[in-house]
Amino acid sequence: MFRTAAVIACAAAGVLTLAACSSGADAAVEVPAMPAASGGSDAHAALLRLGMVDAPGEAGFVASQMAFATKSVYGQAVYDTLVRATAANKLEAGLATGWEYDETSTVLTMRLRTDVRFSDGAPFTADAAVQNLLRFRDGGSQNAYWLASVADVVALDESTIQLTLSAPDPVLLLQLSRSAGYMESPASFEDPAPVGTGPYLLDAEASVADETYVYVANPEYWAPEFQHYDRIEMSVFEEPEPLMAAFLENRLDAGLYNGYDGFEQIEGAGYTANDFMLDWTGLLLYDRAGEVNPALADVNVRRAINFAFDREGMLATLNGGRGEVTTQIFGIHTDGYNGALDTVYDYNPEKARDLLVKAGYPEGFELEMPSVSWIPAAVFESMAAQLADIGITVVYTDEPDYIAAITQPRYAAVSFQLEQPATPWETYVNALFPGVAEAGVGPAPWNPFGSTDPFIERIVAKFQAGDPGAAKELNNYMVDQAWFAPFYRNLSVFYTGGSTAATLQVGNAYPALWNIVPTGA
Repeated sequence: MFRTAAVIACAAAGVLTLAACSSGADAAVEVPAMPAASGGSDAHAALLRLGMVDAPGEAGFVASQMAFATKSVYGQAVYDTLVRATAANKLEAGLATGWEYDETSTVLTMRLRTDVRFSDGAPFTADAAVQNLLRFRDGGSQNAYWLASVADVVALDESTIQLTLSAPDPVLLLQLSRSAGYMESPASFEDPAPVGTGPYLLDAEASVADETYVYVANPEYWAPEFQHYDRIEMSVFEEPEPLMAAFLENRLDAGLYNGYDGFEQIEGAGYTANDFMLDWTGLLLYDRAGEVNPALADVNVRRAINFAFDREGMLATLNGGRGEVTTQIFGIHTDGYNGALDTVYDYNPEKARDLLVKAGYPEGFELEMPSVSWIPAAVFESMAAQLADIGITVVYTDEPDYIAAITQPRYAAVSFQLEQPATPWETYVNALFPGVAEAGVGPAPWNPFGSTDPFIERIVAKFQAGDPGAAKELNNYMVDQAWFAPFYRNLSVFYTGGSTAATLQVGNAYPALWNIVPTGA
């Protein structure tokens, strides 16, 4: 089941532009190239030193397997996308100069630039675009499901491609502005070195895997207005402490900070805090059918877990008060958000115990969950203590490869800090999409058991019909059924030094690379 309607993009995903919402003959879109990013000087700066909280991953720079989110700038440095998105997710021309849907919103025709070459000298063509799209759809990226609705892609001529969808997809164009739209030279598909049409070239000799990635400006880049630096050094910090030290020692010009303290010190070192609400912290109650832990199949158990947590206290002690409590996973900037849902599960351990009795667990039960060193031990200790107070005994298993462990159907519940995407439909496909077994399409990464039910499918059908209330109805149902146990929305921060400015990207942890600019100071 992956059925959508183009009208949803307008009704429920307000950040998309008319180009993404329209269909039929009137939807023909010829879009101008994006203007140069504002806030910086026109001339290149010599160097940008960027702090990264993730390495590219085992797949490295293979475009068909690259992720986005905290890894987005790795790909944006070397690969262009078919569509570009402004900081507010307005869609603009990229390697595609225009596009249109047919009247059914299931056939998308895109016109491509004819003056662009890959860094190996090969021309960018419709055939190259076709190969890249199909490879991403069928590849190993954790975001491959972004193209799950794409049944086929063909080249109509050297500069035109046509995508046929199994059903309308309201956010497809937005996904083509992300890693799903990365274009790599087909001649390099078997080469781990990235060969794209992007603004920079990876300097492999100067780079150290999982530590530092060095890029130099591509002298043949077709859109030099998006190149702001001669050289970029992206340094990986696996844990917050060395990242904080790099800021305090002024070894970075910009970077996302994922620490739990030290904010005043970093700002005292001369950095500007660019704050935003993107993620929520809490429990993902994966096992809604009780496959691993039968207790989780009972909604009263899941509600009990929600009532067990003192969210205000956790926000203050674990996150320094930086954020706001919530019991919903839909972001405040989406049409699915309902302010009343932020306090549905106020702290009430007595009620939690009563719910466990009602579910048939008067003595509680044991719950295995994963842990990892880069999340402070206090987080795991706090959760275990509060669940123990209502009778649930948490047993932690150390998982050094935490992300791999929590995206498999292994644990009934996991603790994580998960994004709240720019649109409500993305929230569905990231955290709720159950997969399409008959098509060989797996579930969303944050729904590894593939949970769904008839009620959700009916709500999805309302999305198909363009019901403007569908997003809120889905959110209400998720909270009522306690599929998650959010604690709070996190106040995240992207720091910039005195000679650097950044425009934050709605719905992503990192600004687009071209929106990180020198100030000329």
